[in-house]
Order: sequence, then C-alpha cells, then structure tokens
Amino acid sequence: MVIQWFPGHMAKAKRQAIENRNMVDIVLELVDARIPISSRNPLMDEIVGGKPRLIILNKADLADSNMTNDWLEYFNHPEHNQKAIAVNAFNQSDIKRTKNIIKEMMIEKMAAREARGIKPRAIRLMVLGIPNVGKSTFINQIIKRNRAKTANKPGVTQHQQWLKIENDFELLDTPGILWHKFEDQAIGMKLALTGAIKDTLFHKDDIALYALELWTNRYPGRLKQVYRLDESLGKESYPDMLMALTEQLNFGDEYDRASEKLIFDIRDGKLGTFTLDEVPENTNSQ
Repeated sequence: MVIQWFPGHMAKAKRQAIENRNMVDIVLELVDARIPISSRNPLMDEIVGGKPRLIILNKADLADSNMTNDWLEYFNHPEHNQKAIAVNAFNQSDIKRTKNIIKEMMIEKMAAREARGIKPRAIRLMVLGIPNVGKSTFINQIIKRNRAKTANKPGVTQHQQWLKIENDFELLDTPGILWHKFEDQAIGMKLALTGAIKDTLFHKDDIALYALELWTNRYPGRLKQVYRLDESLGKESYPDMLMALTEQLNFGDEYDRASEKLIFDIRDGKLGTFTLDEVPENTNSQ
C-alpha cells in the first residue's frame, strides 16, 4: 500500500513560510513525540534556513516517557545546534516553560539590539509542523484563547495568520506541511496510524494489521489486556488476529469497523503510551 498526500495548499504554505521567515526571530517546529523523526518534514531545513529553531515534541503525554527522554538527548546534542523540549499542549506549565525557553534563546539577540539603540519589540515566532501534530491546540494554549481552528484531523489550518501573545510574542501560524513523497513507506504507515494523514486516503485494515504487528512485538500483553486478544495468533497470521479482534468486539465480519476502532483506540492512548521511532545510534547525524 502506497500512502501519499500533498494538497495544493501545502505547496503554497511552504512557499509562504520561506518568504516570511525573515520576519521571524525563532521557528517553533512541532513534531509528534510518538514519532519524532517520522513526523519531521525533510523539507524543514530548507524552509527554516538559518533561523534559530526550537523543536517541540508535542503529545508527550501519549508517548513512552523513557524514549522521549532519549529523543530529547538526541535532538539537544550540541552537534545539532538546536533546542528541543517535550510538552503536552494542554498543560499550562509546559506552555509557560516553552515561553521561558524562547526568551532564553533570545537573550543575546535582544541585548545586541538594545546595545545598538533599537527599540524593544515582541519576539516574532513562526510555528511549523506536519498536519495533526497539535499545532492549533498548542497555539490556542499559548495565546490563551481559541483563535486557531482545531480538530482531531489533519489539514484544518489552511491560511497563515499573525497572532499576538500578550506583549511578549507575535506568532505566525501556518498550515501543516507534508512532503511530496515518502521514501520509506513505514513513515507513511506511522503517519496514518497517528492521524497525520486523512483517514480516507488509506485502507484501515492495512494500518490495523501494521498496528497489530507492532503491538505484538513491542508492547506484548496490551492487546490481551484491552481486547482479551491472544497475541500468539500474530505468530502465524496477523489477518487471523484481526479476524479474532473483530469477533471479540462483536462486529460480525465488519473488519473495517474493527480496524477503525483499533486505530482510534491507539491514537487516544487506550492501548497505553507508545513511541514508534527508534533513536539513531549515531547522535552526530540527524
């Protein structure tokens, strides 16, 4: 199964982000803490250019905390010349911590401006990330009001807009930007499973089979605990496992319905916290 999605408004958003980056001081790159690499757009370096960058591993409450710590160590490695933090966008203490880190990142630049006699102004930010990593939720929490459109589906924000955050920050919101082609289809599968790609663009049973294999091998016991599903079925056939799940849920032969429930249960954290991307062994490469 080949998964791909690059609507026209995303190409436009990429162009606009590059055009507007000279107006901002720092780029906030949001990624999904459950898939910190798979949810990073390989076009991001081109878009960000040389701007200072804060990588925000959002949805940290849904991710494996031990692996999140490993990812933070990886992203914050001096060789990468960037900062990274993990947050739950609904947690105001995390939002406050994010603001403080942004201010710390700007101390030298603001001091240099003051030394040249330039009048102080708000720190200008641009928020970037692929669809459904929680950008709009993050923005609404950081500005403390519902200005950005939110929904638990990708592709909601389709226009750029400037948002004022008290007197300290001005923030440029942008639509989520995917890329033209996934070189590794495993990335597409992970993006589909976590909700970054529209559910109408892939076969749910394919993603469910992928999830059953992952959970059987990485998180043994959870499928049995949640669904009373014998994971030994996966040793022979994951389709048999999906059929058994459908039966356990009393869905008759509606395998798509069982697949959809599994996918949404995983997204909602009902099968526990998880992280699907492995931290590279060589911390000197991104």
